[in-house]
Amino acid sequence: MKFLCVVVSGRLRFGKEDPLKNAPSKWARRQPSFKVMEVLKRARELEHEGRRVIHFEVGEPDFPTASVIVEAGKRALDDGHTGYTEALGIPELRDAIADDYRSRFGTNIESSRIAVTSGASGALNLLSSVLLNPGDQVLMSDPGYPCNEAFVRLVGGEPIRMPVDESTGYQPTVETVKEDWTADTVGVILATPSNPTGALIQTAQLEAINDFVVERQGFVMVDEIYQGLVYEPGMDEVATTSLAIDSELIVVNSFSKYFGMTGWRLGWCVVPDLLIEALERAAQNLYIAPSAVAQYAALAAYSREGFRVSEERRLRFQRRRDLMYEGLLDAGLGVPLKPEGACYLYANISSSGIDAETFSARLLEEYQVAVTPGTDFGSYRAQDHVRFAYTANEQDIRRGLEQVGQAVRRFQNEV
Repeated sequence: MKFLCVVVSGRLRFGKEDPLKNAPSKWARRQPSFKVMEVLKRARELEHEGRRVIHFEVGEPDFPTASVIVEAGKRALDDGHTGYTEALGIPELRDAIADDYRSRFGTNIESSRIAVTSGASGALNLLSSVLLNPGDQVLMSDPGYPCNEAFVRLVGGEPIRMPVDESTGYQPTVETVKEDWTADTVGVILATPSNPTGALIQTAQLEAINDFVVERQGFVMVDEIYQGLVYEPGMDEVATTSLAIDSELIVVNSFSKYFGMTGWRLGWCVVPDLLIEALERAAQNLYIAPSAVAQYAALAAYSREGFRVSEERRLRFQRRRDLMYEGLLDAGLGVPLKPEGACYLYANISSSGIDAETFSARLLEEYQVAVTPGTDFGSYRAQDHVRFAYTANEQDIRRGLEQVGQAVRRFQNEV
């Protein structure tokens, strides 16, 4: 039997009948592209054409994974750790994470409350599946990490953006949460340090928000994936975790940023006891288990050598932040907040006279510098901002800043 397969208006059709008449799904049709990945795709195309692009768009450390971690991964392969593990992760790694909370942060967290996941994205996906029902509203920052909206919508929830800016240190306040909380609201997602601004949430605000939400039997989820990448000496947030505020908070973390394991796709979350069994069932069904090799490699991240490398790289990031901060100001852009952590600067480009998406596109096409438009992170004043990631080496940062300065002057003269 033969079937005629043709493509009509971008839709796959078999003969006269269309077996995919409801595809793509409503979620897929509604979900916008992840703009930073579109910028990266175009940057790669330009590189393939022979042009040299300076990458300020992607929040991926440019350092390779520390050799002590890589060697542990090789040993895991040699030792035959290539099969499925427990859905919540190997006990050794869960114990190591719990030990780190005790030794580094002075917070006693039982390893039974820790779930190792397929990246922090895997944790956010799992948590959405066990916390949300269709129609539930979840509060989150605008600007903020864009994929949080996707995870909420995937299970039928409704993301509600809370505008934040320099007046609140680019973090929600308890007043903001109270204003946006409705009868349909079930929780709030926070991030510290945050993406795209690098802002830390102050302890007093976190405590106030948590108290308000707990009174309403909601959840507070804190994204701490940039934990460790904090730069201002003397700040109490450097050596702490949100779990120190309330051990029943939900925390999401990752091996990607501080430990430089982006491609290993490994993260974890800490949840209240009442959620762990549901989380385990969700993991079993959604992805079975995290990567075995990545888990055994990650054990070495907690070694003395692992921490030594991570701390040395943190200090290099701090130097890069200072260099880029001063350079963007010299280029005529506004940087309302000198970031306290993460690896980003959120710059106001309104002085250029053009909007963020035009600025980003022209900077890439005409000056071969890749940045992410603010529209990737929300809608509040998004067209006035772009995100710069200081994940390139210092030589490239200096060269890129020169290009940015030239571009800004040219754009201003055209207005």
